[in-house]
Amino acid sequence: MDVLIVFLPLVGAILAGFLGKLLGDRGAQVVTCGPLLIAAVLSVIVFFDVALGGNARVTELFTWIDSGSFELSWALRVDTLTAVMFCVVTIVSAIVHVYSVGYMAEDKSIPRFQAYLSLFTFFMLMLVSSDNLVQMFFGWEGVGLASYLLIGFWYEKPSANAAAIKAFLVNRVGDVGFALGIAGVFLLFGAVGYDQIFGAVPDQAETVVEVFGIEWHALTVLCLLLFLGAMGKSAQLGLHTWLPDAMEGPTPVSALIHAATMVTAGVFMVCRLSPIFEYAPDALTVVTIVGASTAFFAATVGLTQTDIKRVIAYSTCSQLGYMFFAAGVSAYSAAMFHLMTHAFFKALLFLGAGAVIHAMHHEQDMRNMGGLWRKIPVTYALMWIGSLALVGFGIPGLGIGFAGFYSKDMVLETAYAAHSAAGSYAYWLGIVAAFMTAFYSFRLLFLTFHGKTRADHHTFEHAHEAPRVMIWPLFVLAAGAVLAGAVFYGPFVGEGREAFWGESLLVLHDIIEEAHHVPFWVKALPMLVTLAGIALAWLMYVQSPGLAPKAASGLRPLYLFSFRKWYFDELYDRIFVRPAIYLGRGLWTTGDGAVIDGIGPNGVAAAARQIAQRASRLQSGYVYHYAFAMLIGVVVLVSWYLFSTL
Repeated sequence: MDVLIVFLPLVGAILAGFLGKLLGDRGAQVVTCGPLLIAAVLSVIVFFDVALGGNARVTELFTWIDSGSFELSWALRVDTLTAVMFCVVTIVSAIVHVYSVGYMAEDKSIPRFQAYLSLFTFFMLMLVSSDNLVQMFFGWEGVGLASYLLIGFWYEKPSANAAAIKAFLVNRVGDVGFALGIAGVFLLFGAVGYDQIFGAVPDQAETVVEVFGIEWHALTVLCLLLFLGAMGKSAQLGLHTWLPDAMEGPTPVSALIHAATMVTAGVFMVCRLSPIFEYAPDALTVVTIVGASTAFFAATVGLTQTDIKRVIAYSTCSQLGYMFFAAGVSAYSAAMFHLMTHAFFKALLFLGAGAVIHAMHHEQDMRNMGGLWRKIPVTYALMWIGSLALVGFGIPGLGIGFAGFYSKDMVLETAYAAHSAAGSYAYWLGIVAAFMTAFYSFRLLFLTFHGKTRADHHTFEHAHEAPRVMIWPLFVLAAGAVLAGAVFYGPFVGEGREAFWGESLLVLHDIIEEAHHVPFWVKALPMLVTLAGIALAWLMYVQSPGLAPKAASGLRPLYLFSFRKWYFDELYDRIFVRPAIYLGRGLWTTGDGAVIDGIGPNGVAAAARQIAQRASRLQSGYVYHYAFAMLIGVVVLVSWYLFSTL
C-alpha cells in the first residue's frame, strides 16, 4: 500500500508524458487524476493504520548504492509524520488534478501539464517517505526540477521563463547548504540513515569542529546548513524572492506548490530531523528568529499588492514563518498542525482565486474587479471560508473556530510559553503579523467582491461561476478549512499527542504542555488584533473607499517600501545580478573572444590567412620573375652545399 501511494503518481506522469498524443487530452486527465484519487484514499487508510493504530514501518525496496563499505537501501519510512504528509500531499494534489480539468480545458498542452503535476507529486511523496538523507535529497531536487517545469509551463511568455529560472537558481543557493549539511552529517556520523544518525546524536552532542581556524559546535553548524536548504524551499526571508514570481505559472500550480508540497518541504525536513535540531539550541534560535522575521516581512508586503494571487502568495510566505518559529521553540507538533490546516485553507484560497480569474477572463488585478459577489456567489462564500480560516477566526476560551484558529493560536502560544528572548520576539511579531494578515485578507475580499465594479462592462456582465469540475473539489477543501482544526487538535497538540506522534518527533522539553497553561490574554490577543484588522479593512475599502488612496499618498515612503517588497529584488539585482552579467560579458568578450579565440582558433586561422596572402604575392604571372626566383634558389642551394662541406 505504501509503495502504491508513492509510485501511482509516477505511473500517471509516465503515461501522460510519453503517451499523451495517443491518449489525448481526456485520456491524459484520466490516467493522472485516477491514480491520485486512489493514492489519496490509500493515504487515509495508512493514516488510520500508522498514525492512529501505531503501526509504523520501514519498507525496503532494493539496494540503491553499494560502494565499498557504504551500502544504502531505497526504503519507505512510514511513521506518523509520513502518514500526515501522505494525506496532505495526496488529497490536495488530487483536488488540484481534478480542478485542472476545468481550469486548463482550453490549453493546448494538457497532457504535458498533467504529467508535470503528477511528477511533482511523486517527488514530494518520495521526499516525505525517505528513510535516509540521500533519498530525501533525491526528492528534494526532484521537487525543484518539477517546480521549474510547472512555473515555466507557459514558456512562450518571457516572464514565465524568467520566473522559472529565478525559482530554480534561488533554490540552488539553499540546496548547496543542504548538500553540505548532508555531507557534514556523513562525515560526523559515518551514516546517512535516520536510525543510525538519530541513535548517535547524543554521543556527538558536545563535539566541536574546526572551520577556518575557529572551533564550532558541530551539530549547530550542520543544522544551520540543513536549515539553509529549508530557507530556499520554504521561501524564508532572504531566499524568498522566487515565491511571488512563481505566480507566473497556472493557478493550479500555485495551489499545489504553495499549499501542500514544495514550500512545506523545509518545515517537514526540520521536523523530521528534530532529533538533531534538539541538540543544537543555537540553531533553533536562528530558526525562530528567521521564521518570525519572515512572518512579519511577508505580511507587510501583502498589505499593498494588487495581484490577487500575489497577495495569497505572500500570505503563504508569512504562514511558513509561523511554522518555522514554532519548530524553533521545539513545538514541532504545532508546526505540523499548522502545516496541515494551512494546506486546506491555502489551497482553497488559491483555487478560489483561480475561479475568480476564470470568471474575469484571466484578469488578476484586484483594482479591476469589485462587485463580484452577485455574479459568483458560490466562489464568494468559499473565499470567505478560506479567509476566515487563514486569519484564525474563532472564540478564545470556547474552542470554537475555523482551522487556522486552532493551529495558528497554538503556534503563538508555544512561542510565548518558551519564555526566551527569541520566543518573545516571535510571539510579538506573530501578533503584528496576525493583524496585518486579517487586514490584507479582507482587503482582498472587499476589493474583489464588494463595492462598485471597476471591471469593464463586457467582462463584468459575462462573469459567471466556474464549471462544476472546478467548484466541487473546493467544497472538500472548505470542509477541511472549517473542521480540520477541531478534529485534529487532540491528536496533534492535545492530550493524545505523545501517543499520536510516537517516535517520529523528538522533543527534549515539552513546550506544548506549557502552552496550554499560558495566561488568557495570550490566547485572546490574536483574536483581538484579527478583529481590528478586519474592521480596518472594512473601513478603508467598504465604508470609506477614499481612505486607502489617501493613506497611500500620506505614507508614500512606507507604501512604496511595502509595494516594492522591501526592495529585495532591486538589492539582489545590484549586488548579484548586474556584477554577474558584467563579469560574464567581460569573460565572453575579453576572455573568450579576445584571448581564447583570438590566440587559439581565430589566431591560427588569421596567421594562416596572412601567410597565404603574402605567399600569393609571389604569383605575379611574369616568366622572368619565376626565372629570377629559380636562380636565387639555385644560388642558395649551392651556397648551402659549399658551406656544409667545408
